[in-house]
Amino acid sequence: MDLNLQGKKIELIQWLSTLDDQSMIEKLMALRESEKMDWWNQLSENEKASIKKGLNDIENGKLIPHEKAKKLYDKWL
Repeated sequence: MDLNLQGKKIELIQWLSTLDDQSMIEKLMALRESEKMDWWNQLSENEKASIKKGLNDIENGKLIPHEKAKKLYDKWL
């Protein structure tokens, strides 16, 4: 493990052990819980359908080379 990362972890543990701010602790707990959530479940049904369609297009070889797509959409980029 990176020593710098290890040092940061220790610093955070020390800071957390002295923390008395209930709202900060609740925010940290909420952050921890949000990290456990599967991002897929946060997407709308339209977003999921769009991703699934894109994956299906890939599997079926319905692809446009990058250079061709770049030329096609260049005026909007």
